[in-house]
Amino acid sequence: MAYARGDDDELISGINVTPLVDVVLVLLVVTMVTATYVTSRSIPLDPPTVHQASATPVAALEVSIDRAGVVFVDAAPVDDAVLRQRAIDYLARVGAEQARATLSADRVAAHGDVVHVLDVLRDAHIAHFSIRVREVAP
Repeated sequence: MAYARGDDDELISGINVTPLVDVVLVLLVVTMVTATYVTSRSIPLDPPTVHQASATPVAALEVSIDRAGVVFVDAAPVDDAVLRQRAIDYLARVGAEQARATLSADRVAAHGDVVHVLDVLRDAHIAHFSIRVREVAP
């Protein structure tokens, strides 16, 4: 038990909340820093909703990745330089507001290959992506 020092011998019955406030503030700062780091490392995607899935934009740049990691643009195999140039040409043709890329990847394609293609497209200033998946019947 804690006792008051000095003239009166009354028991200190109040709770000192200063250490609690310090701990909460430290946890808040750690959470804010972590949330900023996680957000900055994520890839911004524009996933389709139910209404958008049936009305895919006609002018989308079609990019595919097969299971071996070969990249195709409109069914023609390309390397990184050609992919970047095709994306820049596409962006100049449709404009930044309408520029969209639809990415189709084989189910066993390496995750790193998909992220690399997304990075190349983002370097070419295409910011909106759709990822094509196969619908599973109920």
